[in-house]
Amino acid sequence: MAALGIREDDLVEKFILGSGKGGQKVNKTASCVYIKHLPTRIEVKCQATRSRSLNRYHARRELCDTLDEIRHGRESARRQAIEKIRRQKRRRSRRSKLRSIADKRMISRKKSLRRSPTNDE
Repeated sequence: MAALGIREDDLVEKFILGSGKGGQKVNKTASCVYIKHLPTRIEVKCQATRSRSLNRYHARRELCDTLDEIRHGRESARRQAIEKIRRQKRRRSRRSKLRSIADKRMISRKKSLRRSPTNDE
């Protein structure tokens, strides 16, 4: 944080009730961390774990990654991983499917020629 010039005075930190899965425990404990960086107005909310201290660490780390990405103009490793998963989940085109099916048929024919001849007499 010091390398990026983030001071503790610039941060507003709150512990709030989390949302989503978890049932009663999530509804009762304020382990979700909300951090706002005042100069840039970047807000980060983290409830990755049950532990308040670990969530504080993860939220600060995410804030640092976001600021670093903004200042240096490059995509973070996390965002690249998300984009990679998005590309992998994208549906294949019809032409691509037809091409892969044709390739499978060619391989099937080639392998069928390797079989030993059978005596059907």
